[in-house]
Amino acid sequence: MAALAEILHHQGATVSGSDVAERFFTDEMLDRIGITPQVGFTPDHIPADTAVLIYSAAYDPDNPERRAADHRGIPQYSYTEMLGALSAAPTAVAISGVHGKTSTAAMLGMMVSATDLPATVVVGSGVAGFGGSATLIRGADFLVAETCEYRRHFLDYHPDIVLITNVEADHLDYYRDADDVTDAFVALGLRLPAAGTVVYCRDDPGASAVAEALRRQRPDLHVVPYGFSATGEGQISNHRLENGIQRFSVALRRRDSAALLETQWELPVPGRHMVSNAAAAAVVLAEMTGGADRPVVDAWVDGLARFTGTRRRSERIAEVNGVLVLDDYAHHPTAIRTTLEGFREFWPGRRIVVDFMSHTYSRSEALLDGFADAFAPADVVFLNDIYASAREAYLGGITGERFAEAVRAHHPDVRYAPDFTSAAKHIAAELRRGDIFVTMGAGDNFRIGTTVVELLRRDGDPL
Repeated sequence: MAALAEILHHQGATVSGSDVAERFFTDEMLDRIGITPQVGFTPDHIPADTAVLIYSAAYDPDNPERRAADHRGIPQYSYTEMLGALSAAPTAVAISGVHGKTSTAAMLGMMVSATDLPATVVVGSGVAGFGGSATLIRGADFLVAETCEYRRHFLDYHPDIVLITNVEADHLDYYRDADDVTDAFVALGLRLPAAGTVVYCRDDPGASAVAEALRRQRPDLHVVPYGFSATGEGQISNHRLENGIQRFSVALRRRDSAALLETQWELPVPGRHMVSNAAAAAVVLAEMTGGADRPVVDAWVDGLARFTGTRRRSERIAEVNGVLVLDDYAHHPTAIRTTLEGFREFWPGRRIVVDFMSHTYSRSEALLDGFADAFAPADVVFLNDIYASAREAYLGGITGERFAEAVRAHHPDVRYAPDFTSAAKHIAAELRRGDIFVTMGAGDNFRIGTTVVELLRRDGDPL
């Protein structure tokens, strides 16, 4: 919603809004463009000359402001409907996948920032390279947006290019099973116009299955694989880690030629999955612009080299007394494991301590077997209680204790710490010089990391 506010403000609209009292990093983004949401929700917050009301999916028709808008005849659109409307005119790119959307969109934006391409890029988090904003606004010819599969929201979008990073079971409070998730991504691809483009990760079985289904149903589509197992265009090769920098090659389609252009890249963030995301961004950008040539690709390479991550994606919070504190949004078993494996490879020999808060009862229950062994790359695991999302009610079954027991059966050092205050104290006492401590999950346990930093600064150098 903050990103959408930034775009509409840039287009000349007068934007106001309402939110809960608690401040998030999105408030900082809005502050920079002079928008301060009202606190709480009342009809009085809707200006007399309001032309349209846009709402987050978190707020149903019973919200007081939505009821008031309905009474006054003010048109209402969900966030995804409005983003879809904005995507109708430009060449539109849908960044999709169960994981990796935010980082991939942000990397693509950093590449765009090094060129004069008239594009707007919408990311689901603040990006340091965008000055902390969630948007990069360089023009209106192209719209690149992170699109969400939850409740099939991405079907409001009008794509010309669809990127699929990965597909697997998730959001099982809505989807029936993994096949239902796959069907949703196929439906997104079917929204492409004649001769539209699908870019997909060849290394991911789910994304590959979607691509095969689209090839069968839409032989007119241009289907482009990328990844370590891809051949030709999109192939990643020569991956290595040197002095805290990941280096790798990507084969890109050359402009006005059937030949491929072998390109060398540098990425200063951890994780093999991040290399895959960077390759995806490069392939999509080449498809957007009709192919790659050396001077333009050199600019893209420079842009990616300046990528330092986004808010809540392997975000560096602080380094205190030799302890590096990170925060990461990973909340699915696959994302947890790949992120922790990336840390292990990037910082060899350092002990990894993770505090994880599982997000939603439905996901915790349905994917419990996956969660149980996802923390293998970590040395010490602290587990908080399950984050009770507003979108579901607790119906019995899974609990924080049961979740911890399942993980404990696969890991030698698991500690259940439901209370944030006591968790922070125990974690601060556990940490020692050289450790990496990461808060992980889509809930609000990032607050534990803030408290741990305060405790480490107060108590001095750990052992």
